[in-house]
Amino acid sequence: MRSFRYLTPALAIFVPLLAGPAISADKTLTVYTYESFVAEWGPGPKIEAAFEADCGCDLKWVGVADGVALLNRLKLEGDRSEAGVVLGLDTNLVAEAKATGLFEAHGLDTAAVSVPGGYSDEVFIPYDYGHFAVIYDSEAIANPPTSLKDLVEGDPEQKIVIQDPRTSTPGLGLLLWMKSVYGDDAAAAWEKLSQRVLTVTPGWSEAYGLFTSGEAPMVLSYTVSPAYHMVAEETERYQAAEFSEGHYLQIEVAGMLAHAPDKDLAREFLAFMMTPGFQNEIPTQNWMMPAAPITMELPQAFSKLVTPEKTFLYSSDEVAENRAAWIEEWLGAMSR
Repeated sequence: MRSFRYLTPALAIFVPLLAGPAISADKTLTVYTYESFVAEWGPGPKIEAAFEADCGCDLKWVGVADGVALLNRLKLEGDRSEAGVVLGLDTNLVAEAKATGLFEAHGLDTAAVSVPGGYSDEVFIPYDYGHFAVIYDSEAIANPPTSLKDLVEGDPEQKIVIQDPRTSTPGLGLLLWMKSVYGDDAAAAWEKLSQRVLTVTPGWSEAYGLFTSGEAPMVLSYTVSPAYHMVAEETERYQAAEFSEGHYLQIEVAGMLAHAPDKDLAREFLAFMMTPGFQNEIPTQNWMMPAAPITMELPQAFSKLVTPEKTFLYSSDEVAENRAAWIEEWLGAMSR
């Protein structure tokens, strides 16, 4: 998910509202998303300008720490939420989000969307995807882990920063990745890994900021993350470790709320999300892979990225059924 250039050590940024000048006071769309999406150097500002130019409306962003925090906020607000669209959940959370009764079918043609393994849903539409990976500092680690087992059983002095699965979709992704590989032995694996964990952050932004500031030589992020450093900083210092077991896939989605103040405008935004006006900003602003056609050429750095040979992805129903228990297992193991 993510835009990089605003990162600072141990940051805890809350972006309550980013909005351009109102174009039509009676035609406003509020979109809930995660904070890095709406950061100054994230895709949000450019997407906002492009959509407002077409819709003659005022697009307002509300940013929270990370994807799971989005769902938590929606559960607290219920139908009192001012949002029309939520952007930043992923397929791991789709079943749980639907169970709230807060979302409504979009009714749109999604033929333009293409993600690994395919994905079609009447409520949620993918807008990007990426594989989780351990990103390491090649100046600090000469021999990076080559498997999840290597990571779990490696040198405790070489630390990693991870995210909390209770608030963060990357944190949840690592939880599911560990479960995919270790199954019933996941608790024991987490207990071993805890010796290498420098800290657990609420979201991706804080974790990556700690990593780039040199607080730890490894961080949980995405296989696409090194492209940012190659393109924007002209360095190959930061690389993704390719794991022999495979990598867990994240597909990020957006959906319309049933109580959206202007459902036609919400649908208009979701339709725009599948066009190049939105998708062109994903690879080099959100640093993920686009889920629909783009009209730009990807930078050469993208050809140097790790391409996982095996992909893990639980169904959203399975995640909804087990998420609470697996988080409790994680909490117990990490506190020992």
